[in-house]
Amino acid sequence: MKDLLITNIGRLHQVRDHQSGFLSGTQMMEWPCIDHAWLRIRSGKIESFGLMAELLPETGPVLDAEGGWVFPGWCDSHTHIVFAASREQEFVDRINGLTYEQIAANGGGILNSAAKMATASEDELFESAQQRLQEIIQRGTVAVEIKSGYGLSLESELKMLKVIKRLKESSPIDIKTTFLGAHAIPLQYKQNREEYIRVIIEEMLPEVASQNLADYCDVFCDRGFFTPEETILILNAASNYGMKAKIHANELGVTGGVQAGVACNALSVDHLESMDQAAIDALKGTNTMPTLLPGTAFFLGMEFAPARQMIDEGLPVALASDYNPGSTPSGNMSFVVSLACIKMKMLPEEAMNAATINGAYAMELESQYGSIQKGKWGSVFITPALTSLAYIPYAFGSDLIHSVIVKGELTVKKQYNI
Repeated sequence: MKDLLITNIGRLHQVRDHQSGFLSGTQMMEWPCIDHAWLRIRSGKIESFGLMAELLPETGPVLDAEGGWVFPGWCDSHTHIVFAASREQEFVDRINGLTYEQIAANGGGILNSAAKMATASEDELFESAQQRLQEIIQRGTVAVEIKSGYGLSLESELKMLKVIKRLKESSPIDIKTTFLGAHAIPLQYKQNREEYIRVIIEEMLPEVASQNLADYCDVFCDRGFFTPEETILILNAASNYGMKAKIHANELGVTGGVQAGVACNALSVDHLESMDQAAIDALKGTNTMPTLLPGTAFFLGMEFAPARQMIDEGLPVALASDYNPGSTPSGNMSFVVSLACIKMKMLPEEAMNAATINGAYAMELESQYGSIQKGKWGSVFITPALTSLAYIPYAFGSDLIHSVIVKGELTVKKQYNI
């Protein structure tokens, strides 16, 4: 945590005097800015900001933004960056016509990753995940959630969670941990899924809790995976250990996952490529954040979530990368924002809010991240001066971020690239 004064900011973005909770509906179009600004970070946190014309001389570290634009860093609330190996063969299988569900039924998908996870060492997993973590920091992510779920056994799930704990201890950015033992039914339990659910509830959850390895518990509630009834059973058990609910829901079909999440007061329900009016209505008036993962729909060739309808009906929306080896091998949040605009018809301001303040809310970090606000962490990224906010999603292939500051420390410094 450092002290830093950023001067000569052409435009300071997402500036808020007060912000609590999330933005929903028409609020998602609000994107307040200050032109010709400065930003002071003290002991890692935002202390003050204002107009350059009003800045008084002071001593201490200074970074001249040279007219560049400053944004709060991305808040990526859904990733799986701890994994043992890539799965590009499945990428080729999909080119040849196999569906995600067919690949999973043939032992691919999550089960493929679980098999490789079983033989990987904790050190190997840590080293590869650390590289991916550095990659997303380079791209402007300053807070991230990481899930287990490629273990599917007590030993392997604990191994993954311990790796995430090591990442937390060594990383400059904040990390939230989610236990996802209910990611799939292992092959040995295919004829006795009730026994695997018992293992999750009676063996995995108590051990994860006793070692304080997870903030949240997630379940893949979807066609071919876990039913809403099984999901509620697992999440209710997790709540007894203080783990709040998160859910993979409605990726493969309209299967009641959203309603199960609402019933469990889930912090977020994620994916939502398949939605009906009942699922949208179920989210209205709740504190559950609908989190959309357009990178997954893009990579798998699926229908995209109905973001436009959801926002127009007054819901909040968050965006996350779903960085994982099978369905989204990318943690590039700038591209996620581009996809949200191009494929889900979100306006640039809506997409940016979804990837910052609403993403922070989906990790219970909205009081610390997601906007330029006094008392929040001074974790921001800098771009060159752009023609408009819309240039970020418009220039989907450009690396516009040239500097990343994490808690007041210049962590990434790249050349301008437009």
